[in-house]
Amino acid sequence: MSMTVDRAQIEALVRSAIQQTRSNTTAAPAQSGAPVHSGATNGTPLGWVDGKPNLRVSISARHCHLTDEHVEILFGRGSVLEPDKDLYQDGFYAAKQTVMVVGPRRRMLPNVRVLGPTRPFSQLELAFTDSISLGIDAPVRHSGKIEGTPGCVLVGPAGSVQLDQGVIRAARHVHMNDHDAAYYGVSNGDMMQLHIKSNDCGVIFDDVLVREDKAAKLEVHIDTDEGNACNLDAATEVTLQPMPKPCACGH
Repeated sequence: MSMTVDRAQIEALVRSAIQQTRSNTTAAPAQSGAPVHSGATNGTPLGWVDGKPNLRVSISARHCHLTDEHVEILFGRGSVLEPDKDLYQDGFYAAKQTVMVVGPRRRMLPNVRVLGPTRPFSQLELAFTDSISLGIDAPVRHSGKIEGTPGCVLVGPAGSVQLDQGVIRAARHVHMNDHDAAYYGVSNGDMMQLHIKSNDCGVIFDDVLVREDKAAKLEVHIDTDEGNACNLDAATEVTLQPMPKPCACGH
């Protein structure tokens, strides 16, 4: 997608972003679908409870990741991300800073949370409903796979950044460590299946990508559309398993 916003429009958007930032009280972009149990004690693998992994399913609302350079452009010279709320995965956080996202025909999403720490490239992650609202045909991609994706304009209190690419609908995935992977019999890059039972609203999500890291705690990330579809907040049971293998008949 090719898009430009002229200087007068950018200045108006920056002024609006400054005003919104001053009054912004938007919460961090993750909601829990399961209780938190973290830490490794007495040889227990990270995040395990009663001798087995403690499965957590979280809704990841729209958010963006920024480079150091873009942080300074958007929030002022010398600015760094300021942690506001720790995320479940150790070392990651929702920052105090937010940006306004501008799509084609100047459609906008205000108060989009920035997640830290910074990355080598900037990326915007949306749900399908968000992308429709912005007028952007965002493809489903795994985080970091932004080649050939649409762009957008990010507006902060100090300036704006035009991204030529980086707008995606994040594919659902599960973070886990090596102990979790051994428990489920999967490896990094495998696909799993998530079953959610919730008040006559049961859903099975296929193709949940395994992202294995020794420092990770077991956590599935789905977006707001997926969380609403399965009524995650009222879930009575969540189950994670390897993707079933095709039967011998090929069906």
